[in-house]
Amino acid sequence: MSDIWDIIIVGAGPAGLSAAIYAARSKLKTLLIEKTKTGGQASTTEEMENYPGFAKGTTGPELMRAFTEHAKHFGVETVKNEVISIDAENKLVRLKDGSELKAHALILAPGCVPRTLGVKGEIALRGKGVSYCSTCDADFFTDLDIVVVGNGDAAVEEGNHLTKFANSVTIIVIHDEGVLDAAPVLRERAFNNPKIKFIWNSTIAEIKGEGIVESVEVKNIKTGELSEMETNGVFIYVGSVPQTGFLKGCVDLDSYGYIITNEKMETNIDGVFAVGDARTKYLRQVVTAAADGAIAAVAAEKYIIEEEGFRNFVLDERRPVAVVFWSPMDEVCINVMPLIEKTIASYDGEFKLWKMDTYRNQRIASRFGIKENPAILFFKEGELKSRLNSKEITENAIKACLNKLI
Repeated sequence: MSDIWDIIIVGAGPAGLSAAIYAARSKLKTLLIEKTKTGGQASTTEEMENYPGFAKGTTGPELMRAFTEHAKHFGVETVKNEVISIDAENKLVRLKDGSELKAHALILAPGCVPRTLGVKGEIALRGKGVSYCSTCDADFFTDLDIVVVGNGDAAVEEGNHLTKFANSVTIIVIHDEGVLDAAPVLRERAFNNPKIKFIWNSTIAEIKGEGIVESVEVKNIKTGELSEMETNGVFIYVGSVPQTGFLKGCVDLDSYGYIITNEKMETNIDGVFAVGDARTKYLRQVVTAAADGAIAAVAAEKYIIEEEGFRNFVLDERRPVAVVFWSPMDEVCINVMPLIEKTIASYDGEFKLWKMDTYRNQRIASRFGIKENPAILFFKEGELKSRLNSKEITENAIKACLNKLI
């Protein structure tokens, strides 16, 4: 494996895989780290009819296998390991086995896991009738009676899927009768499914059973009344929890633990991006996760090119450097550039001139507070020594700054 990667992607759900495809296709050395299997929560979703171009006959696992093969096709390397922590500033990833990996840029795609109810019996009977994944466990409940807890897209969609196996599916909903938070087409499908029943204004207070699920205690949230209902299984869909515990103190998180980003998927740390369900966003779907990954990979590529260019041609340059921030579309810049070039050339190569298009190098321009073109920054041995803003640029002012660097 490489000593230093161009991009390391943490998490191989649809967002991470999409980022890997775009990064590797751009000839960037790309490493994908996943602690379990590729595909994330999407690989546990049976129905995938809302991903564009796949209206019928495609499951979550099938789509995620296609994502994975696509990434492999472009040469993405994958490591199965768990990320314990990251050093965001230095782009360093620490793994559970004690190893450390370094990159020029990081893309964080840790995803989410299903939220638990936190009721008595849930943990003890997990895998013994309590499930969070119909794709994984539906066939274990063939011809049995099961309960689904939740009222959103996932609960209603998976409830419909479970009727292909179960004798009956009872969906326990916290809202008033007829109110579901699912998409209209999913609601209609569930209401018309003869195998689905609903219990409204209710939640589960306890899951009971000796070794396996045998019943649930249902609580009416309006009356407080408790009733026991026999069932062979409980499928829980009450939201997700972002897997960002290892990122606390590294990048900015919101009060729920989701990673805060801008529209370019940039976190508050330069060169660290976040994508998928674990970031703050309006819609968490495979299609939006894939879009996140594509955006982050392109943004990361531009970041690497911009940062490496600035380091190679300015910070690591032995001669003093005059960096001119300008725009070839700006008339003022075009008119003043000959003066700048002629003045610096008069020192017979003692100084290096480096021109930076402000539009193409917005990150560097922002870092140095460039608000108006043109501007000249004077560096020596990688350190900013002086600067001239647009209205200060004259031949004498340029020479005064250059003379200070000698």
